[in-house]
Amino acid sequence: MYDPEIPINVVDLGLIYDLRIDPLPDGRSKVLVQMALTAQGCGMGPSIARDAQLRIEALPGVTEAEVRVVWDPPWTPEMMSPEGKRQLGVE
Repeated sequence: MYDPEIPINVVDLGLIYDLRIDPLPDGRSKVLVQMALTAQGCGMGPSIARDAQLRIEALPGVTEAEVRVVWDPPWTPEMMSPEGKRQLGVE
């Protein structure tokens, strides 16, 4: 999944802060993701979170997903992976 304004995936942007997979009694899983956005005023936040939720729920073995947008700690460019920095030319 890519940020709609920056053509880099949300993992390489450093927007994924936490990922938890909880096994359910039926052998499937519930996934909880905490993610940030590059700017708190981003009006796309709910749309990005919903898109991530739908993509996770489409994965084999996943019954449900919850994606929470969090602001602590605030995102900074230093959180990007080396690959994300390379793609943006900010190595």
